[in-house]
Amino acid sequence: MDVFRQIVSVLVVFALLGATVWSLRRSGKISFAGFTRKWTPAPTKAFTAVERLTLTPQHTLHLIRIHGQELLVATHPQGCSVMNTTDQAKGAAS
Repeated sequence: MDVFRQIVSVLVVFALLGATVWSLRRSGKISFAGFTRKWTPAPTKAFTAVERLTLTPQHTLHLIRIHGQELLVATHPQGCSVMNTTDQAKGAAS
């Protein structure tokens, strides 16, 4: 009977721990998404989305890097427009 009581006690502790983690994740106070980012390699692709800025629900600015060149692209309901281009190698030298 003593072993049964110990097993039940351990199960209750794990259930409380699981309920606490579940409630903290649901409220947004903790997130396990950061652990997956540690294992992803650095971007070595030719095309990389550097940053995105939402201006309105229909208007967004995207900073994109393609082969060392950065493009500022604006998206809107009518399509998209290239706003500015910079060469990353020239920007680092000056």
